[in-house]
Amino acid sequence: MDVVVVGVLNVAVFMAIFVPVSQRLLGVRFGLARLFLGAGLTLAVFSPLMNALTGPPPWTGSNGTALAFLALTALCSMLAGLVFLVLSEALLPTGSLPRARDLRRDLGGRIARTRRYLQILRIAVRHGLGPYLRGRRRPGRENAAGQADLARSLRLALDEAGVTFVKLGQVLSTRSDVIPAAVAAELTRLQDQVTPAPWPEVEAVLTEELGAPPQKLFADFGTEPLAAASVAQVYTARLLDDGLPDGRGAEVVVKVQRPGVAAVVDRDLDIVRRLAKLLERNTDWGRSMGVRALADGFADAMREELDFTIEAGNMTSVAAGRAVANSNDVVVPALCPQLSTARVLTMQRLDGVPLGSAAGVIAERGLDPARLARILFDCLLGQVALDGVFHADPHPGNFLLLTDGRIGMLDLGSVGRLDPATRDALQRFLLAVDHGDPVAATDALLEIVDRPDVIDEHGLERAVGQFMTRHLGAGAALGPAMFTDLFRIITAHELGVPPEVAAVFRALATVEGTISRISPSFDLVEASRQFAAAQVTERLTPDTLRRTATEELTSLLPMLRRLPRRIDRIAAAAESGRLGLNVRLFADERDRRHVTTLLHQTLLAILGATAGLMAVLLLGTPGGPRINDTMSLYQLFGYNLLVICVVLVLRVLVLVFRLPETRSRP
Repeated sequence: MDVVVVGVLNVAVFMAIFVPVSQRLLGVRFGLARLFLGAGLTLAVFSPLMNALTGPPPWTGSNGTALAFLALTALCSMLAGLVFLVLSEALLPTGSLPRARDLRRDLGGRIARTRRYLQILRIAVRHGLGPYLRGRRRPGRENAAGQADLARSLRLALDEAGVTFVKLGQVLSTRSDVIPAAVAAELTRLQDQVTPAPWPEVEAVLTEELGAPPQKLFADFGTEPLAAASVAQVYTARLLDDGLPDGRGAEVVVKVQRPGVAAVVDRDLDIVRRLAKLLERNTDWGRSMGVRALADGFADAMREELDFTIEAGNMTSVAAGRAVANSNDVVVPALCPQLSTARVLTMQRLDGVPLGSAAGVIAERGLDPARLARILFDCLLGQVALDGVFHADPHPGNFLLLTDGRIGMLDLGSVGRLDPATRDALQRFLLAVDHGDPVAATDALLEIVDRPDVIDEHGLERAVGQFMTRHLGAGAALGPAMFTDLFRIITAHELGVPPEVAAVFRALATVEGTISRISPSFDLVEASRQFAAAQVTERLTPDTLRRTATEELTSLLPMLRRLPRRIDRIAAAAESGRLGLNVRLFADERDRRHVTTLLHQTLLAILGATAGLMAVLLLGTPGGPRINDTMSLYQLFGYNLLVICVVLVLRVLVLVFRLPETRSRP
């Protein structure tokens, strides 16, 4: 027991000395576990090193000599701990391993993800998709009956897997040119025929959110869902008061978030983010396309869909935009704010049929499908290029063909937002496409995307010109090949796509599939050109030109008033020979800090090399005053200089090995 107590006391003493000294010498801080191991290693080599330098006890010599050897031994033994710290930093940099509490939390998350993986696998096998997962069959190569069976199994599996996979099915349902038509047609049922949650669970959500049972807040409330989507279920009701323009007793729809959907979405989004991180780390195309940023954007959009207060704000913003407010053919339902919360949304009921299944109704009423397609496409382009707030998920289930022939816009939980500079660049890109000008299109494209430091603009102009000739010429059609080639150009020139711009591309690709449902022959390229030409015409009207000139003059007048005085000062200084140019080097604090760090490390390396060279010379010099039988004064100085050399070199190396984001961490 006494030996254990003595050992613990020795370790404590060495820790008390080693921790501050090591962190001071190396200039960085380490974790407690590393410091404990470094102190233990220092303690372990102290006695053997002391015996090697002075011989076994009893030691002879004066007290000064003993203290000198004791100090030298302490410094040399501490080098072992310092070398351990630097090597551990090189092999396992600080911050590369999770902390203990993070490790426990990550273990719980890993177990939950594994359960989710197994659950998805069981769902796929239960619905007969196991052979396809093992690659024994090739989807799309079977007969019509086999494709119909595959489509039904896939829809049921996606439906049961939950909200994230339902969203995947919704996107695939608009891409009949990528997957078999029978599969795409079956997946369209995911848009409004998801298995509904039981009414008691939905009623509990309504009561919790609104503060009272729905029977007390509404004149009438239907318990059978009008539609059951991936995130929410929709019910019909009538108001007790006149909270809508329709007045008392107005018919409304109540959108209720599916019980427990938030936890499932968080778990699935965690899986999506980890997969995106893996792709970006291990694949060139994943890094060039910024898969991780795209996954983060998708996760943010999904979380926005789970907060109905965001959707309520989106409805107000979209309804106030010029693309909807100035149109008599597109309508957004009015909001009932007093009966809306984060998980419940009450709005005006629009009477109509989903646009994805409206082809028969259009033919029956004698409506022009090309006109409806043009209304929908112009509305989306107007939201993107003019308003800056656009529907980010325009699949067929999110639009209704109303009884009066208008188009109702639903499910604004996911919208994209563009800043004025990006909107202006998109408008100039459309104008360049309309004029067939690849140079102007390239300039606009470079303002839309994130450009690298070095770029081959001439090569990019040629690629954009070839793209315009291939996909935007006479008779060309907007389709997936167009977006594939555009992303190939972006990837080849190492351009980055911001998430909001990626949302624009995704929305355009989705609306192309939506429009093809009602008007397969609609020419989206020609519609884009006509939209751009209309914007040019609008800009050339007298009122618009007058307003633009007034705005420009308002911003230029202050500068014009100051310009003569500044020109006079420059001319006077030049005439008198006092004209000079002041240039501030390293005006940015980050530049100064970077150069200072480089100079610091260079100086430490030079001093370390100098101390090492002097140590070698002193250790190799014979003679000199003797301290004891085994060491001279020159050798004592040489060993001390060698310690200084090693400390300085280790200080440089630890800064090289440490991760950049942890260098300034306290």
